[in-house]
Amino acid sequence: MRFYIRLFELNLKSQMQYKFSLFLSCIGQFITAFTSFFSIQFIFMQIDAVDGFTYGQVLLCFAVIMLSFSIGEAIGGGLANFPRMVNTGEFDRMLTRPRNLILQTVIPFFDFTRIGLLAQGAMVLGIAVPRSGVEWTVAKAAVLALMVVCGAVLFFCLFMFQAAFAFFTMNSLDFLNIFTYGARQFGRYPFSVYGKKLLGFLTFCIPLALIQYYPLLYLMDETAHPAYWFVPCLSLLFLLPCRALFKLGIRKYKSAGS
Repeated sequence: MRFYIRLFELNLKSQMQYKFSLFLSCIGQFITAFTSFFSIQFIFMQIDAVDGFTYGQVLLCFAVIMLSFSIGEAIGGGLANFPRMVNTGEFDRMLTRPRNLILQTVIPFFDFTRIGLLAQGAMVLGIAVPRSGVEWTVAKAAVLALMVVCGAVLFFCLFMFQAAFAFFTMNSLDFLNIFTYGARQFGRYPFSVYGKKLLGFLTFCIPLALIQYYPLLYLMDETAHPAYWFVPCLSLLFLLPCRALFKLGIRKYKSAGS
């Protein structure tokens, strides 16, 4: 554990060498993310609801996805750059260390600039909670927290899933960004607005709907079934195939050469 803490400290010190640059990057993340917020605002200036969801409820979806994505990407930033690490042989050096390979990949590349995106998501959540029309209780607050925490783990898994393909292709498969950066954009609205087929795909294949759409139904009192408390936790099962694919890639890996 001391080794990983040291890696984290070194990463923090390296990014803090240019404090003003880090500050501007955080501010940039904070400001640019508001384009999505304003687009929702403009749409609801013309309509009252989207697929039965009000402005506050859509903002709640948006805030959950933004918070989840910002945490997941901050931790999984190293996985986003994994194809480059494989091509340059940097991953070969990690293989020589008797330490967990995933932790070696993510800790030195923790992205502190995502604090700006996290702050923006927290601000939108503060706007959405009183406007959502949800009658908040301790149980519903716990479900909301689970949506964010499980969503962060899910986005991390999606970055791991994308990184695992670098073992087989030696290159980045950009179309897989639709499940990470694309999901951040699509998640601005409840996933049901995109149709039943896509909702089914996002339920049983890439379980993004489990951390956004179905828990939202519970918060809105559309269903009182107690199982909806634990729906976000079911998304954590996605970690198993992602980790298995990553381990398979390590076994098949034969070095990038030099």
